[in-house]
Amino acid sequence: MRADIQEVLVDEAALKKRISEMGQELTKAYQDKNPLLIGVLKGSAVFMADLIRVMDVPMEIDFLKASSYGNEARSSGTVQLKTDISMDVKDRYILLVEDIIDTGNTLKFLMESFETMGAREVKVCSLLNKHERREQQVTADYIGFEIPNEFVVGYGLDFAQKYRNLPYIGILKKEVYE
Repeated sequence: MRADIQEVLVDEAALKKRISEMGQELTKAYQDKNPLLIGVLKGSAVFMADLIRVMDVPMEIDFLKASSYGNEARSSGTVQLKTDISMDVKDRYILLVEDIIDTGNTLKFLMESFETMGAREVKVCSLLNKHERREQQVTADYIGFEIPNEFVVGYGLDFAQKYRNLPYIGILKKEVYE
């Protein structure tokens, strides 16, 4: 797998340091709010697991599965909700936990859905932000790293369900996905 990586963009040490900082920010922001953290599977699983371990507040977690990529390197533009959450969001402080904000299509769909369901507040925490690819006007409240317009894998992010277990964020060689 490592031979398919063009360059390591964010190494293990940088990931650990930034996630710890984000956990401290979120601990301050969510004191006495009992937030519901909702991870967007599968990509956010590794990030969310590390993030909740550094947050020092009572919280609940849930997961959903949404995709606009499938096994492709480019978004289809259509968001599919494959698995919904199991908890009621009415009057809750919701923190959507994403691996990456790219086009913004999935995030916009999810934010609007939770607002429609009566969430008190919907905020977004994303490990990565790829602003150059944005198609929808959405922003994250908490961002780990701004990244260039490259196809990245590792630390939960995949291409065709592979590379999620890399302990860093790397740029995938074009010949692998084209």
